[in-house]
Amino acid sequence: MIEEELAQEKELVERAQRDPKAFGELYDRYYPKIYRYVLGRTASVETAMDITSTTFFKALTEIKRFRWQGVSFGAWLYRIATNEIYAHFRKEKNNVTLLKNMTALPSDTDPLDEVIEAEKELEKHQEFLKIQENLSNLPMKYQEVISLRFFENKEIHEIAEILGKPDGTVKSLLHRGLANLRKLME
Repeated sequence: MIEEELAQEKELVERAQRDPKAFGELYDRYYPKIYRYVLGRTASVETAMDITSTTFFKALTEIKRFRWQGVSFGAWLYRIATNEIYAHFRKEKNNVTLLKNMTALPSDTDPLDEVIEAEKELEKHQEFLKIQENLSNLPMKYQEVISLRFFENKEIHEIAEILGKPDGTVKSLLHRGLANLRKLME
């Protein structure tokens, strides 16, 4: 994060610590990112909405305790979301939640085109489910670094900040996680 952006974020957090209405700006800034991250980890829209809501509720109730200690507010939110994902999987005792509904194709298309398009969508859907299932079979420490890196496009140093781990550890986890995922995909 650029120093200027970090300074703006710090000022916004300080305002939100005094005035809960200012928290809305933080919510607007981070909700889409946190939701996308949680959705990528859970593969369930409903679960992602619940976990994201819980994440922001906890952030709102705990914002007065947030202190700038080398971790940005965004990284703090990702950490809360990651903890909520862990809690969800422990509670549900599942490793994977599968998408069950595919989007419908428009009815004004040629039936042959519909079949071809449906086959393509089904193939993409099946590939996503296979990746999601195999990813969910990895230990959580690998799931989180792979999700942050490839679903959230986070840099290594950002992931390290979010997880509170050294850069080298994140690189190692990412390397091992991808190797394990490749084995599962074969």
